Amino acid sequence: MPPTDTQHREQFVHPTAQHAKKKGPSPFMIEPIKAFYIFLIANFISALYAPIQDCDETFNYWEPTHYLSHGYGLQTWEYSPDYAIRSWFYVGLHAIVGNFRRLLPQSTKLAEFYFIRYVLAFVCSLCQVLLFRVVSFTLNPRIGLFFLMATVMSPGNFHASTAYLPSSFAMYTSLLGAAAFMNWRGGLKTSWGIWWFAVGGILGWPFASALCAPFLIEEGIFTILAMLQDRERFYESLLRISRGVIAALLLVVGDTAINTFFYKKIEVVSWNIVKYNIFSSTGGPNLYGTEPWTFYFRNLAINFNIWFVLALASMPLFLIQKAVSSKQHGFQSGIRTIVFLSPFYMWLGIFSIQPHKEERFMYPMYPFVALNAALGLHIILSAFGNSDPKTLIGKIPARLKLLVVMSVLILSFDLGLARVIGIITGYSAPLKIYQPLGAGVFGEQGIGGRGDHVCYGKEWYRFPSSYFLPRDMHAKFIRSEFRGLLPGEFAEARTGFGFWSGTWLPTKGMNDRNEEDMGKYVDIKQCSFLVDTQYPEHHDPLPPNEPDYIADEENWEIVKCEPFLDAASTHLLARVLWVPDWSFIPEKFRRKWGRHCLLQRKK
Repeated sequence: MPPTDTQHREQFVHPTAQHAKKKGPSPFMIEPIKAFYIFLIANFISALYAPIQDCDETFNYWEPTHYLSHGYGLQTWEYSPDYAIRSWFYVGLHAIVGNFRRLLPQSTKLAEFYFIRYVLAFVCSLCQVLLFRVVSFTLNPRIGLFFLMATVMSPGNFHASTAYLPSSFAMYTSLLGAAAFMNWRGGLKTSWGIWWFAVGGILGWPFASALCAPFLIEEGIFTILAMLQDRERFYESLLRISRGVIAALLLVVGDTAINTFFYKKIEVVSWNIVKYNIFSSTGGPNLYGTEPWTFYFRNLAINFNIWFVLALASMPLFLIQKAVSSKQHGFQSGIRTIVFLSPFYMWLGIFSIQPHKEERFMYPMYPFVALNAALGLHIILSAFGNSDPKTLIGKIPARLKLLVVMSVLILSFDLGLARVIGIITGYSAPLKIYQPLGAGVFGEQGIGGRGDHVCYGKEWYRFPSSYFLPRDMHAKFIRSEFRGLLPGEFAEARTGFGFWSGTWLPTKGMNDRNEEDMGKYVDIKQCSFLVDTQYPEHHDPLPPNEPDYIADEENWEIVKCEPFLDAASTHLLARVLWVPDWSFIPEKFRRKWGRHCLLQRKK
């Protein structure tokens, strides 16, 4: 059970928490329920339209979930009992949600897929509004408003809010953990803060627990001060920390018990993940590519545009404000604000120096990007709103100031919207081409036979999951120019092996060195369907293992094609943002297109 702090008095306010005291009404205050609806609308748009950006989401999470629900699916080496670095507890929670949809009318596999996304959107919105509420009454309603705007206007939230990834789950728990640590109304909620960050680390991604470090340091400082001043407060502080730690340890035990059931041996998955990423002797995550230290700065600038700049500037702005402001809110209040701002800088610094980088590694930090940006903008507007006619800023007309601020916010909204539209229109084809197969039709009426093979060559990483393949159709791989390790398949043995035997039966051809296994391929003659992409703008000779199957009209016929952005031939501006295909747009800035197609073998 999660920890509680019932010993604290209902209206307790920490003596140093000036920001925790109730403030009067503010014109910037938005009712939490209204904020919730705003978050929910933004996240539902993501659930409906967001492409799957990372093949890890498909192979490491959607496929195991499909296996638990439907008895077959693709298996990565991470789920091999030899390595066991993925938690079945986390996957099982989503499988329960998907199976609940099967109890409702008009159930299809595709309906399960989107139902899980809708639930993720709802949970994310709930977590976001809880932090929004705490930010509004702890710091300032205007900061809360900017936090909401920075979140819903950013393409980063569009990616992360409904992604089925541990890093997105850790983002949810980071929202809850930060809300608990920041909220001192009714008593300190340290144990709840530890609990939520532990949930994100144990069930999701272990490294995300590090985000609570600044809050724990703050708690440690106050514990030491309490020890010197008041023994009773010192013991209360120790009790809060102990409750959170004990709750986290109990969660480890529960997670281990569930994974032991599936792997049929004792496995502490969170430790296995840390061991592989930090202490691996086979190369660890660096085998999957490295990036320069600037990678996350570029990525965050695209996903948060102006808000990222404000987040970077938030700490210097706050220190300057404290240095020059005539208003003094106390030493403790200043320390608290620094604590709130620190997770963003800590996370960005730690991961920028890691060689292996992926966009999803930033997801747990996204709430702090929005928080820092909101506080940074609040500080700027506090100075910009100075009406003293003796100062240069005070001489600027109020309407001109409003125009400048609104122009910046509208620009941010336009940039974010252009990015989201660009992603939806450019990369949604893999979610659309399977419609003729019938996965989204009640009764699964569609082309193809039961158990047909749908094959993937160079487009293996765009496979959206077996939820798009009806009637026991299986995804298979044919050889392309890729020379890494592709997923295998969960064993489908049932009689005599109990439930979900594929989670514990020995696997073949798995390794943690990203070395190719020839056993993962089938002969193309076994393929009833094939997925391929054609790029008309590419004129270089095609590699021998990646011919243009779409042009091979002798063996394949087109079932359905959808436009797909040719990123290699498109200008950087049009790759980053949506650029309309209007006649007056210069040709070099227009988006170039390929087509992503589902093909069927000719009889």
